[in-house]
Amino acid sequence: MTSKEAFHNLAGYVTTLVVGQEALVRRLLIALLANGHLLVEGAPGLAKTRAIKALASGLEADFHRIQFTPDLLPADVTGSDVYQPTGGDFRFQPGPIFHNVLLADEVNRAPAKVQSALLEAMGERQVTVGAKSYPLPDPFLVMATQNPIEQEGTYPLPEAQLDRFMLHVTVGYPSRDASRRILELVREEALGDSAGGSEVERLTGAAIRTARAEVMTLHLATPVEDYIIELVEATRRPGMYGNELSDWIAWGASPRGAIAIEHGARALAWLDDRDFVTPEDVRDIAPDALRHRLLLGFEAEAEGITATRVIDEILARVPAP
Repeated sequence: MTSKEAFHNLAGYVTTLVVGQEALVRRLLIALLANGHLLVEGAPGLAKTRAIKALASGLEADFHRIQFTPDLLPADVTGSDVYQPTGGDFRFQPGPIFHNVLLADEVNRAPAKVQSALLEAMGERQVTVGAKSYPLPDPFLVMATQNPIEQEGTYPLPEAQLDRFMLHVTVGYPSRDASRRILELVREEALGDSAGGSEVERLTGAAIRTARAEVMTLHLATPVEDYIIELVEATRRPGMYGNELSDWIAWGASPRGAIAIEHGARALAWLDDRDFVTPEDVRDIAPDALRHRLLLGFEAEAEGITATRVIDEILARVPAP
């Protein structure tokens, strides 16, 4: 079985377990292919946890969930040196971050020190305790969630730390038909009749690395690359595309924004069995790659303009090749 066939099998497997959130499942696969991390925002009960657990169960990987709370300490995430009475020395005890797939649930409920410890590990792919650094496993995928409904008692992630996430995905309610299928699936699972994924061949780390290499060999034409650059430039110099955008955007996307768009567009093309990237791939991934990288100005906040609305305007005004 080729790595592409294995990924398609994994996508089908996860989709059978997670109904009505096909876009989230696809973004998880993109993050896995692009070696990135996801920030997922949505109301409670929209299968965010279920999606990442289903993905992990289809991989030869271990999964762990951390419930972020205000009393959490950085060592509760990264681990710490523990004194060993028998040997009279300290030995490192790895924390829950030393898993291949990690769910950071309600990441904005933990204080800044804990958030920084997690995001540093995401960026550096290692944890440093004392004078020694410990590499994290490969693959390593973090999906952090935020609840947009209530903000009391939360610690919003600073824009500079949000930049560590490859994609910021918003999750909405399922359709009427999907809701019906969810009820059926829950009944099947309660009766032990779920057709879920015990038969799926688990994706190996070697297959993931092979797929990642294949993704980076896809053809990216110069006009499409220029289009990516121009979209990011439009966030930095929005006056080129109208005074309205200039009033809305206070700070544009970092170079990580362009990298996230390119890698995400490549992953989309690969999943769609194409050996080249199209402008439509770029337009598809751009909102999730840029949403958390824009700092909006006072005028936008006063008018109730969201980052998604700003990105839609940029996509409408920047000509595609």
